[in-house]
Amino acid sequence: MFAAHTVILIILLYVMCLFGLAVWVERRTRFRSSSLMPGWVYALSLAVFFTSWTFYGSVGFAVQSGMLFLGIYVGALLSVIFWWVTLRRMVAVKEVFRITSIADFISTRYRRSQRIAALVTILALTGVAPYISLQLTAVVSSFSIITGSNESDAWDMTGLLVMLMMLAFTIMFGIRRLDPTERHSGMIAVLVAECLVKLVALGVVGVFIIGAVFGDLNELAFALSQDDLSYLTEFQQPSHSVLMWTTLVVLGFAAVQFLPRQFHVSVVESSDQRHIKTAMWMFPLYLILINLFVIPIAAAGLKLGLPIGSADFFVLKVPRYLGNDLMTLLAFIGGFAAATGMIIISTMTLATMTSNHLVLPVCGKVRFLEPLQGYLLQIRWVIAALIMVASYVLAMVLSNSYILAAMGLISFVAVLQLAPALLIGMFWRQGNSMGAMLGLFAGYILWGWTLIIPSMIAEGWLPPTIMTHGPWGISWLRPEAFLGIEFLPPLIHSVFWSMLFNILFYLLGSWFYHPQKQERALTREFMAAMLSRGKVSGKARPTGLDAYIALEPKLTEAHDLLVRYLGADKTDESINRITDDLQVSGKPYLTIIELMEFHRMLEHILAGSIGSASAHSAMEERINYNEREAADLKALYSHIVNELQGQMRVDQPSENAEGGYMFLDQMQSQLDELETTISDQKKRISELELRLEARYEEIFKHRMEAQKLKVENDSLRRRLVDVSDTVDVSLPPDTDKGSH
Repeated sequence: MFAAHTVILIILLYVMCLFGLAVWVERRTRFRSSSLMPGWVYALSLAVFFTSWTFYGSVGFAVQSGMLFLGIYVGALLSVIFWWVTLRRMVAVKEVFRITSIADFISTRYRRSQRIAALVTILALTGVAPYISLQLTAVVSSFSIITGSNESDAWDMTGLLVMLMMLAFTIMFGIRRLDPTERHSGMIAVLVAECLVKLVALGVVGVFIIGAVFGDLNELAFALSQDDLSYLTEFQQPSHSVLMWTTLVVLGFAAVQFLPRQFHVSVVESSDQRHIKTAMWMFPLYLILINLFVIPIAAAGLKLGLPIGSADFFVLKVPRYLGNDLMTLLAFIGGFAAATGMIIISTMTLATMTSNHLVLPVCGKVRFLEPLQGYLLQIRWVIAALIMVASYVLAMVLSNSYILAAMGLISFVAVLQLAPALLIGMFWRQGNSMGAMLGLFAGYILWGWTLIIPSMIAEGWLPPTIMTHGPWGISWLRPEAFLGIEFLPPLIHSVFWSMLFNILFYLLGSWFYHPQKQERALTREFMAAMLSRGKVSGKARPTGLDAYIALEPKLTEAHDLLVRYLGADKTDESINRITDDLQVSGKPYLTIIELMEFHRMLEHILAGSIGSASAHSAMEERINYNEREAADLKALYSHIVNELQGQMRVDQPSENAEGGYMFLDQMQSQLDELETTISDQKKRISELELRLEARYEEIFKHRMEAQKLKVENDSLRRRLVDVSDTVDVSLPPDTDKGSH
């Protein structure tokens, strides 16, 4: 057993080490490109997914339900399989649109709707902020266990201290700049360190417990085969229905991608899409290792006769029961690392989302609040403090209550509501803002009604008659028997109804609502951005300025084209002149703008030899663009059109134009009109060509007739002349004179 002041001192030393690491890493990377973050650092930072709910709670879950605790992690593994399709696309979109959060990502997909962003933010606050309370509760409870103190006293001292330290750390290394898209190298380094600490701590404690309680793995296997412990390794139990397994798998699949903290570390902090491939094998390996000792620790606690009600803290209580203070302290530090990593990154992401999508829109609409827009950074600090304090107060009030104990899965169900709008929207172009808004709202309401309301009733905050008779006596609105369905467990019941209505309203809204041109334009730009492949720049750059096109293949392509018409010597001379004029000689890569100019000059040279029309046809046949090049060319052209249209709106504002300048506004609709016009013109040209050909045939016939008539006329004229001459010769001379 440790004295309280000793543990507090250890906590302070640990946090000071984290501060030192963060400062050292930030100073080291200050003058270096943030894209130099190694892939293994990125992969380990994703392990912030494993919180104190994993470190402590997995053992408690296993004691209650055996192998069912793996359901969440099986879902996470399935999600990892699709990361190269889903996560890579998110990172590509982030680089193009400078995404700052998952709310920003979803709203960008749906015409940058502030209403959708605000709804996602509110959902995240109500679903994830209490999860922060759960982490604070884990820290305080573990502190009271390791010190033997009263938990209520620990809240006044340890809880407040931890909350203040985490707030200071979050502000110093997460919210000290306005641009959340910048890499937070110090914060990521701390996350990686804490992920290693909790993994090593759980591994060492697990090995110690196996050795101290069972002796070796054979004894452990024998103990698990006994009747009283055999259920720990069983996948099929009465409570392990297929529906329960499926529900947990779905929750894990969504949580590992759509939790705000996971989105931030996996998407916003990403510096290279290739790091995703590293994460696709390191993250599953980490997942396996951190869950390797869950069943042995659960079996050890049960074998030692520890109360099942305290199974969540067997990781601490077993070493303490065995009298090993060092292992007990190591387990406490591991749990502390698991909790604080989640607290730091979640507070930062929630503060960013709240300031961007709740506070700033209100400041823009309320006149006397407009001056606050110049203090965005300070607003984020205040919001972070409010989130942390609110989580602390909520955790203290709800300590050891049902609602807080269930908050882990409740939060996962809340995050699951983001899946239809995000996942379907990434692959279904017809999804629109109306569908997303209706789906999110319906899912959010059903989540609150079927999970939060029953929890509040269990706490005694609402009358229990709502559960038995429904609100106002409407039985089919009972929270745990919605529409009369009573046989489903509460968690499955909530997931089923919330997702059913979420997806249904999303599809119906998208089918029946016809979005405006601006939304369709942004959707196409969003979809095109997901085609970006390979290494992305450290900072998002405007379309056209990113040099990613290899020059050598383009030179070879141009040479093969010109040599067909100009000869080898002339071709080399022409290509050298073009590269010198563009100042790209010796460059390994081109921008899309340079490539456009290269091809324009290439066509100009070719036109001088074979004519403009033939040169254009030859370019179309021989010059190829990959998907990203074609998308960037289209976006660049559209942006130029949009710039010109924007100037026209300044001089002659349109009544229907929205306020403010939107990048790529109306550009794709202009292209659609042009493409439609071109298609119509091609059809008309084809018709005109047929008519012209028919006319040519008629003209040819007329010419033939005219020529025939001319020949006949000439023949008649000659015959008339011959006849006239014959008559003159046959007349006598007197007759001729008399005629005169």
